Amino acid sequence: MSRVRAFLRIVLLVLAAVALPVALGAPTAVDTVLGLNDPRTDGASPPPTPAVYDPALRTVAVVVGDEGAVASDTLAPFEILATTGAFNVYTVASGSGPVPLTGGLDLVPDLTFDGLEDLVGGPADLVVVPAMPDVGRPSTKPVTTWLTDQTDRGAVLLSVCNGAAVVASAGLLDGHVATAHWLRLGEWARTYPAVDWVAGTRYVDDGSVISTAGVLSGIDGTLHAVQRLVSADAAVRAAEAIGWPYDASGGAPRMEKARLAPSDAVAGVNAAFGWDRPRIGVPLTDGVGEIELASVFDTYAQSLAADTVAVGDGPVTSRHGLTFVPRTASIAGLDRLVEPGTAEHHAIPGPATVHPHRRPGFAYDAVLQDLARTTDVATARWTAKVLEYPVDDLTLDGPSWPWALTLRPLALAVLGTLVALVVLRRVLPRTHARAAHGDVDGSGRR
Repeated sequence: MSRVRAFLRIVLLVLAAVALPVALGAPTAVDTVLGLNDPRTDGASPPPTPAVYDPALRTVAVVVGDEGAVASDTLAPFEILATTGAFNVYTVASGSGPVPLTGGLDLVPDLTFDGLEDLVGGPADLVVVPAMPDVGRPSTKPVTTWLTDQTDRGAVLLSVCNGAAVVASAGLLDGHVATAHWLRLGEWARTYPAVDWVAGTRYVDDGSVISTAGVLSGIDGTLHAVQRLVSADAAVRAAEAIGWPYDASGGAPRMEKARLAPSDAVAGVNAAFGWDRPRIGVPLTDGVGEIELASVFDTYAQSLAADTVAVGDGPVTSRHGLTFVPRTASIAGLDRLVEPGTAEHHAIPGPATVHPHRRPGFAYDAVLQDLARTTDVATARWTAKVLEYPVDDLTLDGPSWPWALTLRPLALAVLGTLVALVVLRRVLPRTHARAAHGDVDGSGRR
């Protein structure tokens, strides 16, 4: 009997150690992840930059859902395709209001679905489908219905990251070979078994559908689409323009199949116990590059270690004509400012401003280095893994691990254990005393 009591005591202590960290950390983690695409609440809805159509060019539509999309999945393909000069490139949605990209970057779509039809007079030649936060839910119905119509009329689909699941939810990947983000590939295989899901490649070209792996793998898939629809030279020039290596003769690059590792626990620590995570203001300015914008908002958002907010006095127009709307003109309560873009702008009074893109190179490099320096290297490496961006040759300097955050769940575990010990010490002596006197029902009767 004493062994059973000892075992139960150990079990209770373990449960007590886990209970407080889970009770306090789990709601924070859920709010952090679900808040990546929080919509704006002020009702602002400025018009987009007027769309210009050249009938001599192919048309590309980058679709975003009513609940938003991943910033890099949306903006990197847009800039690459616009850079070529070979396409009419538009962002499209079911409605005309701003939609939230990850990190709180509000994009005003160029056209509604009906507006694209009116402008072009037919389907797009290529439709880019980024990952959306509400994949598989009824709210994506306007997108999946439109995708089906576009495909039926001859459009080629390019899904980026978990945009493949959006396409699969419409039944448009049934019988196709496809890929998606490594972290959810198993989930999609269970949810959409009619699709032949594969891992270990940055993109798959299966004729009417090109699918890419996670986030920045979308760059390789987009460059392949440029090569397929325009030329290899056009793809190489587009890659050079953004500082991305591309081999036009090599086919889809292979990559090691990513899996969760012990060091990836840093994401859970950041998400669950970053109750006071820093707030980073991101000033929006006219002419900023779309990939530069994505590199700031997506990197900090995907790290789960910082919150970003778009700062500015009013709508801005990006390098290739997209319209973005800041969420605030105030820098009150912000810990840092990180301004994307290479242009010199007047300094904003307040916190020191970091300009990661003043140095040449791929836009994400300096942002990841800033993330490592201001948070820790483990977080930067996790973020690069989520972005599917190899950083073996990128110098990341900073603390090795978020030790201060890690102490929070440990302290809660110790507190829970101490409380349990106090309770057990008060309860067990009474139980032992009754047992010693043969007290069966607690009333003194034997």
